[in-house]
Amino acid sequence: MTERKPIESWLTDMDGVLMHEGVPVPGADAFIKKLRESGRPFLVLTNNSIYTARDLHARLNRIGLEVPVENIWTSALATAKFLDAQHPGGTAYVIGEAGLTTALHEAGYVMTDTDPDFVVLGETRTYSFEALTKAIRLINAGARFIATNPDNTGPSPEGALPATGSVAALITKATGKDPYFVGKPNPLMMRTGLNQIGAHSETSAMIGDRMDTDVLAGLEAGMETFLVLTGLTTTADLHQYPYRPTQVVDSIADLVGLV
Repeated sequence: MTERKPIESWLTDMDGVLMHEGVPVPGADAFIKKLRESGRPFLVLTNNSIYTARDLHARLNRIGLEVPVENIWTSALATAKFLDAQHPGGTAYVIGEAGLTTALHEAGYVMTDTDPDFVVLGETRTYSFEALTKAIRLINAGARFIATNPDNTGPSPEGALPATGSVAALITKATGKDPYFVGKPNPLMMRTGLNQIGAHSETSAMIGDRMDTDVLAGLEAGMETFLVLTGLTTTADLHQYPYRPTQVVDSIADLVGLV
């Protein structure tokens, strides 16, 4: 087997890796501090499209994790980057929160419900039946269907919440049109992220807590992959998947020495 090159750049998921239910995972602060001191390119990623990078910077800062705004990469930012490359200066009917609308606005997109080029579905705390109905009719009229991420559920203190993937399935059932999902496990999100920091997949690693999104996306993007056991995937779950991460570790604390 060909020996991999040394890791020069790091990508890491946020929830389940650096923090869990709003509390930093032990070792996360040391890992981020070591990354910043080393000067190595890095990104903190999330499939959640609700928040802007500035929102997430403030959220992480409140729990003692100093992550600069430019080192945060969301599915909303990746979606805006994708649409700007595919159809610059286009129009979109958007279902989502500030993270998505801000990213699209900054990419030069106009948001409209009159004959848009795209219907873009993201995460929101309140999915409106009226908005979903409008999205269905616009897609039936010819708008192309994009979704920020395929996650079917999201966490909350009360339990699971329906997320973008579930709502996209509803729209697909009503229109017969599948969306193009930009977020993980689509390696596009990883590759655009690597381009943002001038990194190459051959010398980059992805850290995640989910086999079906983080590890799969990193693997398909050609990166080394590290699965941490502080989130959703457990050791007992590994046999369900026909692929493996490069390494399984207990937590982000075990990777500080590799930076």
